[in-house]
Amino acid sequence: ESLKETQKNWIGRSEGAEIRFDLSPNPSPQGRGMDSKCSGTDSKCSGMDSKCSGMDSKCSGTDTVSKKTGATEDNPQGYYKHTTDVKNWNLLVNIARDYRSCRTEAENALWQAVRAKKTGYKIRRQHVVNGYIADFINLEKQVIIEVDGGIHRSEEQVEKDNLRTAILNENGFHVIRYTNEEILTDSRAVAYKIKNYLDSVPSKRDDSENCEDISKNPCGDISESSPLPCGEGPGERFKSLTVFTTRPDTIFGVTFMVLAPESEYVAQTVTPEQRAEVEAYIESTKRRTERERIADRKVTGVFSGGYAINPFSGEEVPIWISDYVLAGYGTGAIMAVPAHDSRDYAFAKHFGLPVIPLIEGCDVSEESFDAKEGIMINSGFLNGLTVPEAIERAKEYVEDNGLGVIKVNYRLRDAIFSRQRYWGEPFPVYYKDGMPYNIPEEDLPLVLPEVDKFLPTETGEPPLGRAKNWTYNGYPLEFSTMPGFAGSSAYYLRYMDPHNTEALVSKEADEYWRNVDLYIGGTEHATGHLIYSRFWNKFLYDTGTVVEQEPFRKLVNQGMIQGCSNFVYRVKGTNTFISYGLKDTRDTSALHVDVNIVNNNILDIKRFKQWRPEYEMAEFILEDGEYRCGAAVEKMSKSLYNVVNPDDIVVTYGADTLRLYEMFLGPLEQSKPWDTKGIDGVHRFLRKFWRLFHHEGEFYVSGEAAVKDELKVLHRTIKKVQADIESFSFNTAVSAFMICVNELIDLKCNKKEILEPLTVILSPFAPHIAEELWHLLGNTTSVVKATFPEYDGSFLVENSFEYPISFNGKTRFKIELPLNADTGQIKELVLANAHTQKFLDGRQPKKIIVVSGKIVNIVI
Repeated sequence: ESLKETQKNWIGRSEGAEIRFDLSPNPSPQGRGMDSKCSGTDSKCSGMDSKCSGMDSKCSGTDTVSKKTGATEDNPQGYYKHTTDVKNWNLLVNIARDYRSCRTEAENALWQAVRAKKTGYKIRRQHVVNGYIADFINLEKQVIIEVDGGIHRSEEQVEKDNLRTAILNENGFHVIRYTNEEILTDSRAVAYKIKNYLDSVPSKRDDSENCEDISKNPCGDISESSPLPCGEGPGERFKSLTVFTTRPDTIFGVTFMVLAPESEYVAQTVTPEQRAEVEAYIESTKRRTERERIADRKVTGVFSGGYAINPFSGEEVPIWISDYVLAGYGTGAIMAVPAHDSRDYAFAKHFGLPVIPLIEGCDVSEESFDAKEGIMINSGFLNGLTVPEAIERAKEYVEDNGLGVIKVNYRLRDAIFSRQRYWGEPFPVYYKDGMPYNIPEEDLPLVLPEVDKFLPTETGEPPLGRAKNWTYNGYPLEFSTMPGFAGSSAYYLRYMDPHNTEALVSKEADEYWRNVDLYIGGTEHATGHLIYSRFWNKFLYDTGTVVEQEPFRKLVNQGMIQGCSNFVYRVKGTNTFISYGLKDTRDTSALHVDVNIVNNNILDIKRFKQWRPEYEMAEFILEDGEYRCGAAVEKMSKSLYNVVNPDDIVVTYGADTLRLYEMFLGPLEQSKPWDTKGIDGVHRFLRKFWRLFHHEGEFYVSGEAAVKDELKVLHRTIKKVQADIESFSFNTAVSAFMICVNELIDLKCNKKEILEPLTVILSPFAPHIAEELWHLLGNTTSVVKATFPEYDGSFLVENSFEYPISFNGKTRFKIELPLNADTGQIKELVLANAHTQKFLDGRQPKKIIVVSGKIVNIVI
């Protein structure tokens, strides 16, 4: 946890939205969050009270009565029009939402090129039109843009596409098509063609009649450099402030806003009545460092007197100032959603501000609900959506309605660059009359001097203080050295041209190698080295020294293998140790113990006494005849005695087991706790794999031809493992091997046609056992020279599909039907099913919608 916190404090990447909140020019005497009746502690204000819960028809966004033409309960702003009949709308919209969540690479590329009016026109994606789902559409010009993959080249599909186009043309839509290849080659060029096409087509409708803009920006279009003050004269007040949030879906739960004390917004929002109190608070926060502010959970703050207007609900919310918000991240202002953020929750409870739950069934009576899961409530047009869906919908709404921009924020802390040690590059800096000067370039390099020992001096200077005549032209040189990542920040360039004595890297070598294809490094490595490599590379690119802007084409940060520490509990003032379950009965202190003398948290007392001389005469208070140790997951470190010696694992289980287990622990990029008990399962898998090739202890592999079920298992595994290797999902690849071996055992398969290719795909994971079996199969070259087997999808083709059967859009049961059945046959088979008759209850269906290979919906 401490490592996670440290990393978060060093560097962070947050994807979300930057949203503009207009300031209230004449705030009501009591905005949301300042009404004494709605303190957040009153039972009437728990988040469900009609006066302050967000469910009030005046402010919730769920009001069915709207001044806007075309507004509906689900769409209070009236910005969208249905383009199909209402009976099928919900079903088709759900399908469109599924399509949107699994777009192709080409669709993703085109969306980035055309979204947010980049073509000059508003374009929607996966939009329902007359029973069809268009890939992209511009409603103003009624132009549909279709993205065609390889399937659209078949004669059958071309015929279907032409029919679909003809129907859409009859309904007044224009259809234009682009292939995946065109888009992936140059998506911007395709976007330019789309713009030209839209320019040439007359408008079919005027959205302005239906789309009154409720969020006109008095300062003009919002930009990356916002916030900007309105007006030109000095002292002009901001008319809005901008916040960055990763959770725009929670905006209906904003009950107050918070500014960092250093924020430039403070001076513009504080009222004369609050100025003295605000100034006193800001003065008190100046004495605290940023690190202290991050770590300290104590709640402090002061009301500014000002209010902002929630751009989604139109409600006024009070603006507070608190040092838990940092000026250096985002905009220095946050929208506070206490029901779903722990620090906002603590602040709201401390100052008696409302807490409005936004997730169905969540309990915020004691703490915030921070999980990004559940169904939205109290959230206007987001109601009923899942959290991930609501996040995307809210971001679209922000951009589509000019309320802000979608953006990614990065955070980087300054590093301490100097080190008080000997090993490191010496700073080329000397001091004259106490002032630092750089050594001229022609006098470089500066070489480390000899010292009698690599320790600080007796008076506390770094080790270089021990060097004789550590001066430049008689002036003292800097005693500190650069950190390890300083010199290593450019070593990837040096690898390209290691023997060059004239330059870091020659232009010829750099143009040949260019940059690193793939870099894999740990999380600590990322903050201590890789990030500086990027900074240095940017500088070297700007100076013309290197030809690539980025040092690495792909970077993967593998997670840290954490240790499982064990503890013994010594009774204070004695040499007696009490077992974990009894430790609370005495005054004890916890001590780390070597995990190698602990098995399943049971201490080997004999080895413990031999471990350290002071424990030789130790006494023990046991539980059920055993000494039980405490345990905790911590960073693996010698000082914590939780380092696992890989040599010991290899001796006991073998190197292949160690390799597989490290991969099996979890996703590559996540930190994983080491647990020796889990190794047994991986070791059993390898033994099972070995037994596939043996019968009664003797090597025996059949030459018979493989049957369909065996080939299906093999090719499903080839497909899965190949995809997992390419995505670095090694843990799921190991799982696939385990499933494969179990299925082959059930099939009693020992056929060479199956086992030989399986040996090849396992070899990168378990090379030793694979090499042994490869030779037993009769091969004379190494398995590392074998060709990776090709996946054949024909073995995975299914003859049937399990159709979800829905009634009025709600799935009730499933039926397995032949894949080659046509629409008429599917309808007959579904209607004849006993479950269908039960739900129809004697009624005749009004309509049966069949989406081949996907779903059947019966409208009753």
